Amino acid sequence: MTNTTYDLGHLSVLISGAGVAGPALALNLLRYGARVTVVEKAPELRGGGFAVDFRGHVHREVLTGMGIWDEIHARQTHMGRQIVVAADGSPKVDLPSEMMSGDVEILRGDLAHIMYERTRDRVEYVFDDSIATLTDTPHGVDITFDRGPARRFDLVIGADGLHSRTRSLVFGDESRHLRFLDHYVAGFDAPNGLGLHRTGRLYSEPGRAIALGNYGGDPDRVVALLVFRSERLSYDRQDVAAQKRILAERFAGTGWEGPHVLKALEAADDLYFDAIAQIHVDRLTEGRVALLGDAGYGATMGGMGTGVAIVGAYVLAGELALAGGDHRTAFAAYESRIRGFAKGCQKTAGNAGPFFAPPTERRIRGRDRMYRLLASRPMAAFFKRITEKSATNIRLPEYPA
Repeated sequence: MTNTTYDLGHLSVLISGAGVAGPALALNLLRYGARVTVVEKAPELRGGGFAVDFRGHVHREVLTGMGIWDEIHARQTHMGRQIVVAADGSPKVDLPSEMMSGDVEILRGDLAHIMYERTRDRVEYVFDDSIATLTDTPHGVDITFDRGPARRFDLVIGADGLHSRTRSLVFGDESRHLRFLDHYVAGFDAPNGLGLHRTGRLYSEPGRAIALGNYGGDPDRVVALLVFRSERLSYDRQDVAAQKRILAERFAGTGWEGPHVLKALEAADDLYFDAIAQIHVDRLTEGRVALLGDAGYGATMGGMGTGVAIVGAYVLAGELALAGGDHRTAFAAYESRIRGFAKGCQKTAGNAGPFFAPPTERRIRGRDRMYRLLASRPMAAFFKRITEKSATNIRLPEYPA
């Protein structure tokens, strides 16, 4: 066969979401000549965000195949050791960088920007808009948008996150798929009052935790991460002021840097707030529509969600190329390869909330003892193998170059 067998120039694909999964799929589809449109509800590409890491040979193979491995290394955080501290700031546990940051770590916004810059001239990006209705037909998917004119595409990929509208339109209400894990997480930019440089601190009280980390960008700023245990809350996801009130109430009286963090929260204009949750769907594809990344198999924290999304994008594009654009064949292969891999990674995320915010002082002491042991030199290699097990539990075909 010649490479022209894999030409997808006849295929028009709409991707909903320009976080990480969407641009990753766009970049992979461009390798085979597909005509790609990405629609994103935000007015522009989001910057900053949490750090994400990659682990093991599978992540490296995919990122190398996408041509971005070297650039990720050039822009990595070079994050150092992270320290669990007591209320007075004294160290309790010293965690080596490889435990928390994998083989290579990069800010989520920087990763998205790398892929956006590599695709922006050949992909149609439509910001400040989103899918309103979706009608799957034998000849294509008819789309109406909140703002733009109606259009038809051969395929639609929902890469629009944990609260995917695409998933709701095709696979049913979010309540059927979102599994709440008894915790909430928030993140925002804050002043670097501790003088941290490429290092982090974690402080826990029963049922709540604060982590501060400087990732080497602005020396005067840190990313503040707040985690707390809770019953399911009812709040407006668009009401930032209400979310700040929830956090202020839940973290009132917190020790260590708590008062400074809450003061920074008042002025924050980049607040991220959401449940720690997972998405479990019965299937990842329906007709001409497929789910990718958090929309199909999301885990808010600890499930290597970015790595799974990148691998999923690589596999989905590769299977479409192998099938010559036949979505029925390609979608079946994508589902078969990714489902078990994604579920395995999700299993590692079940304890993310309790790791940061154990429910009792006794559990906090137990966590500290366990991580003190795992951080010791004899156990470091063992821990590395354990953390890489899920990330490498997939066999990738040789997709066309």
